Amino acid sequence: MGNILAGKKGIISGALDSQSIAWKVAERCVEEGAQIVLTNAPVAMRMGEINGLAEKCNAPVIGADATSLEDLENLFQKSMEHFGGKVDFVLHSIGMSVNVRKGKSYTDLNYEWMQKTFDVSAISFHKMMQTMWKLDAINDWGSIVGLTYIAAQRVFPDYSEMAESKALLESFARSFGYHYGTRNHVRVNTVSQSPTMTTAGKGVKGFMDFFGYAEKMSPLGNAPADACADYCVMLFSDLTRYVTMQNLYHDGGFSNMGMSPSLLEG
Repeated sequence: MGNILAGKKGIISGALDSQSIAWKVAERCVEEGAQIVLTNAPVAMRMGEINGLAEKCNAPVIGADATSLEDLENLFQKSMEHFGGKVDFVLHSIGMSVNVRKGKSYTDLNYEWMQKTFDVSAISFHKMMQTMWKLDAINDWGSIVGLTYIAAQRVFPDYSEMAESKALLESFARSFGYHYGTRNHVRVNTVSQSPTMTTAGKGVKGFMDFFGYAEKMSPLGNAPADACADYCVMLFSDLTRYVTMQNLYHDGGFSNMGMSPSLLEG
């Protein structure tokens, strides 16, 4: 694109391995001239390959459980120390459902696990923004992006209570977007991405079936992770300074389709 993030500094959460959208976003941000800090939960860091990404991007890794206010405060303070000032952009790419992992039916959910799902997948977004707000950790005209999915608006039965998590995430973006916009001109948006071949995505029951369905339904086909990274980079850049409080569909047109002849043709 041409170094559209030159001079900017940001925090990328959720990069697990090279299939992760967050991984692709981190790479693209650095390619476009940004400096970044990588973060993930300690358990995810042990499971993934984040150290390889850190070396490639010349970025420090600061572990943080996004449900912990103490960890988040440490993350932003250490990041500002590293950068020598405030950040310009933040990616929230965090989601997890124990109910989905354990194959619990939507009509027989474990409510303690559901609360964990909401805390990890959605409330962590508010905690992240509130921590930044209190520490005054993001520059004016900065950009915050959370990754979401159209199950927040439509029924995908196997997505279970992750659907409600994404709806809550999107609501937090709108509500906090108002407060951040009026105080600091910071914008807050969510990107509703196509089903994507990531480690997390493939863990959802029936993923390959609805991946294929979405591919046929979308006039442009499913948007790949690399293209989502490009979109996030644009949202972090000054080219989108007046886009805020939006849920932005990056799904090849799927969100506006009713029926596609290609599905009827089989």
